Amino acid sequence: MMVFDLDPGAPAGLVECCEVALVLRGLFEQLGLRSVAKTSGSKGLQVYVPLNAPTDYRTTKPFSKRVAELLEQRMSRIVVSRMTKRLRPGKVLVDWSQNDEHKTTVNVYSLRARERPTVSTPVSWAEVAACHDRGDETLMTFAYDEVLARADEQGDLFALALSATQQLPNI
Repeated sequence: MMVFDLDPGAPAGLVECCEVALVLRGLFEQLGLRSVAKTSGSKGLQVYVPLNAPTDYRTTKPFSKRVAELLEQRMSRIVVSRMTKRLRPGKVLVDWSQNDEHKTTVNVYSLRARERPTVSTPVSWAEVAACHDRGDETLMTFAYDEVLARADEQGDLFALALSATQQLPNI
């Protein structure tokens, strides 16, 4: 799969991450690709494009870099694609570099070690839109008991990441 780790630089937060995630989703839809989102369980959001087809980081890394650079060009007010710390305040880093042989992101449903433990939780695109539209980050923060109840009610919102078979287009 291909992953975009959306990491906000204060004062940007989850609301801005949701705005960027929605643009990513729209871009992928235009390319005929489905995507899923999940919280990092911390301050960010991640967007996954499931591939489940023969490919590796040598394909996903340059593709994701182009996407991140395109977002930075079109949304320079809130997006940065380079890790340079001085560029990040008030912006969302679209971290494309996660698409590498030795990089990892927090696994779905992982509990984060914090004073109030939160969980890396799959979210629906409607929830991402609601967080953005209402400007309410609390809509994207989940404790372990909330995640269990969500899974009982909604099923596994991340299941598409395991089942969808897609190919990246040539760009």
